[in-house]
Amino acid sequence: MKKGYKNWGPPLLLIAPTIVVLGIFVYGLIGANISVSLSNRNSLVPATEFVGLDNYFALFAEERFIHSLQNLGVFTVFFIGGTMIFGFLWAWMLDKGVTAEGVFRSVFLFPMAISFVASGVVWRWLLNSAEGDRASGLNRVFENLGLDFLQNSWWNEPGWGMAAIALPAIWQLAGYVMALFLSGFRGIPEELREAARMDGATEWKLYRYVIFPQLSPVALSALIIVGHMSLKVFDLIMAITKSIYQTEVPATYLWVALTSNDYAKSATIATILLLFVAVVIVPYLIYTARAEKRQG
Repeated sequence: MKKGYKNWGPPLLLIAPTIVVLGIFVYGLIGANISVSLSNRNSLVPATEFVGLDNYFALFAEERFIHSLQNLGVFTVFFIGGTMIFGFLWAWMLDKGVTAEGVFRSVFLFPMAISFVASGVVWRWLLNSAEGDRASGLNRVFENLGLDFLQNSWWNEPGWGMAAIALPAIWQLAGYVMALFLSGFRGIPEELREAARMDGATEWKLYRYVIFPQLSPVALSALIIVGHMSLKVFDLIMAITKSIYQTEVPATYLWVALTSNDYAKSATIATILLLFVAVVIVPYLIYTARAEKRQG
């Protein structure tokens, strides 16, 4: 027993402060948030009753919340699709060899160094919905180029306005995905490519049977990262459109409920977002843990 204590005692003492901080400020606050979501605290008045899942049922029956989920779905599809496609294409071009590769890498990665709030202020002007003589931003560029038919109302467009909101997010994160894919390309031994070519594999078969399978872990990691980021998007939308119904997502609706002192509703939305992120992250963590165990 003494020997075991000596072996485990110092490491436990070393990580004890971290465990305490995580227990209080992460899991403790998550538990408090869930507790509020199960109560009737819909104002500054403390909760007086446990209502169970009534807040969740009411929220999913609310048209405004369903609208925010639909907006989030459109944004997520375009955001993930855009970042994955552009990130892969940029990485592929750099891997094929270009002049001044370092310059291109810096250009692609630079947007990632800018906060969503700062880039959102710029894109709010670029995505100005005014057309014709009052056009500005991209609409003015289209007008000057004689491409008036490309002018549109961007995020004010009913139904597909969230696709326009995804443009600045794609611009900002595609470079990060490019870096992931480029590291994957550079991690593939050149001997594998040469062996495939010597066996008579065409360029398409080389990518289909050699390179793409090697890139699948990188692609999965990139998908998980951008996927969970899309689910909790908040600052970009607030910087471009403020909190309006047209571009509302669960995170901005949470802010509206919180500033209206409806603590039960805001806690319920926060818990739902946490579950959404967990559905994306937890299976990935289980998959990577099993993969590491097999390799070990």
